[in-house]
Amino acid sequence: MKKMIIAVLILALADSVRAAEGPAPDRTVTYKTTTSATGEKVELALHIFTPDNHKPSDQRPAIVFFFGGGWVGGSPSQFYPHCDYLASRGMVAMSAEYRVRTRHGTSPRECVQDGKSAVRWIRQHAAELGIDPDKLAAGGGSAGGHVAAATGTVKSFHEQGEDQSIDCRPNALVLFNPVFDNGPTGYGYDRVKDYWQEFSPMHNIDDKTPPTIAFFGTEDIHVPVGTAREYKRLMKAKGLRCDLHLYEGQKHGFFNYAPTNVYYTRTVLAMDRFLASLGYLQGDPTLREKDEEAREK
Repeated sequence: MKKMIIAVLILALADSVRAAEGPAPDRTVTYKTTTSATGEKVELALHIFTPDNHKPSDQRPAIVFFFGGGWVGGSPSQFYPHCDYLASRGMVAMSAEYRVRTRHGTSPRECVQDGKSAVRWIRQHAAELGIDPDKLAAGGGSAGGHVAAATGTVKSFHEQGEDQSIDCRPNALVLFNPVFDNGPTGYGYDRVKDYWQEFSPMHNIDDKTPPTIAFFGTEDIHVPVGTAREYKRLMKAKGLRCDLHLYEGQKHGFFNYAPTNVYYTRTVLAMDRFLASLGYLQGDPTLREKDEEAREK
């Protein structure tokens, strides 16, 4: 398990370095003030990307992403490229901070609590953000994919004192090699075994689980493809939409931005078409694969 955590953290660090050289958010806002494991004050922010000429009076579709890092580390900058692209397509796109072990001494439980708080805060402040509260998606990668999936599935882990009349379940999920299964044979069981049944997205699918798109590499050793297929089967059994995209020979984190990474482009294109099918985006994707561009020249 230690080797797995180290590998995930290395991926998250590399993603952060790459993203730091690219786009930057238009602004940040604090969505939650909480505490670390030692009782120190912690302010958690949303890193917000907005379309050109965006106004609070707009009612744009929106998405919030949660970074990967095994619930241990990671950075919101991982999803800056995704946010920047979706903002260029007309959405308000956000990448959320949440508590993790290396910075706050917290457990996976707090990660999900913060994820739910973020979705709830965004919906509560929709009028200020210029978004449609009924077109709010959540996304993420790896453990961040788990956080996003948990906001759409698990029933517990609400932050005490928050207004639970405001729904923290997103309207759609965009998940990059997410942790679906926290059971005895799944990811992170040793850290969540006391509450895994309430914590595991795969074990909490219900009739209200949002339409989902999920991306996996077939050589992912952290979240096996069999888990992804089982999740899709369970969704289909309830008549729910789950678009599963598998990429042959790819490992964990294959989707992250890099200038020459064709799998970043391919997953973003699929994400675009999924969101367009839900009415979140209009027109054709503006990102194009290099080989397609070459053929047209």
